[in-house]
Amino acid sequence: MPMSKAASARVARRIATAAAYGSGGLSLLGGAAVGLLFAEAQLAKRKIGVSDDDPPKADGVYGAAFAGQHPGRAVRLGFLGDSTAAGQGVHLPRQTPGALLASALAAVAERPVELRNVALPGAQSDDLERQVTLLLSEQDLDHAPDVCVIMIGANDVTHRMPPSRAVRLLSDAVARLRTAGCEVVVGTCPDLGSVEPVGQPLRWVARRLSRQLAAAQTIAVVEEGARTVSLGDLLGPEFAAHPRELFGPDNYHPSAEGYATAAMAILPTLCASLGLWPTEDEGPDAARRESILPVARAAAEAVAEGGTEVTAVRGPWALLKHRRRRRLPPAEEVEAAHEEAL
Repeated sequence: MPMSKAASARVARRIATAAAYGSGGLSLLGGAAVGLLFAEAQLAKRKIGVSDDDPPKADGVYGAAFAGQHPGRAVRLGFLGDSTAAGQGVHLPRQTPGALLASALAAVAERPVELRNVALPGAQSDDLERQVTLLLSEQDLDHAPDVCVIMIGANDVTHRMPPSRAVRLLSDAVARLRTAGCEVVVGTCPDLGSVEPVGQPLRWVARRLSRQLAAAQTIAVVEEGARTVSLGDLLGPEFAAHPRELFGPDNYHPSAEGYATAAMAILPTLCASLGLWPTEDEGPDAARRESILPVARAAAEAVAEGGTEVTAVRGPWALLKHRRRRRLPPAEEVEAAHEEAL
């Protein structure tokens, strides 16, 4: 039976607390199920294709045409995480989530946006320290990214990294970026139960572990003063219902349409983090089922509905928002807006 939101909140808080106090061995999967799940996992691996292609390189400046309209410098956007953040599964730079968000952010801000993507396919949360170091070492703190997007968690689940350790590593990465003056938006762990070749009972377990990790990530990230956007439930039903449209050729990574779906969910929160969203949209709107809740309850609510933002307000409270999505620029505009960094 599905866990209640109150029970989910308790589990998420337990993981986040274990992460804060160093209980790296915390596990949520009983040993009796390991044999069956291992067999299911091996079957799923044989069905899922493997892509050896490097993700397209999308680094560069987007919206260069706006340079003459603003005396200030370009907005600096950093991208970190795993293969989803890198754009694995598509073939054109403009189809990657980094390019989509950089171009859309440039259109909203009416300023050029400089994208630097250090995400690595196959990365788990223990690679975030290297990625943050790479991103920050290339520039002094006065020239750190203005905002960073992190998409991480799927490989932590599939490689059975203890959730408390995964959350602690993510929290440490967010804290370093915040100390450097970056706003941070984290797209939390996707719903691995939506991957088409995964059968039962592995599908149910994958969904449950994905959601538990996403909720715990939310608590830790919000407590570091950053924002999260839940991706699991947003992509899950759409991926399950439209696998041919939303999965790439390897049946695991999103297609161009799948990445666009994720980018549209993240864009409003990305803009809000930089003060580019209407201020009247910053409070809770009861008509859109928004509210201020204890952070653990807000985290549990968020993973149940994709595209939900959670951000800190005060003390142990968080704001749960369902922002209105904004359409992304057409693909040809994304390509035209891109100037590769030399």
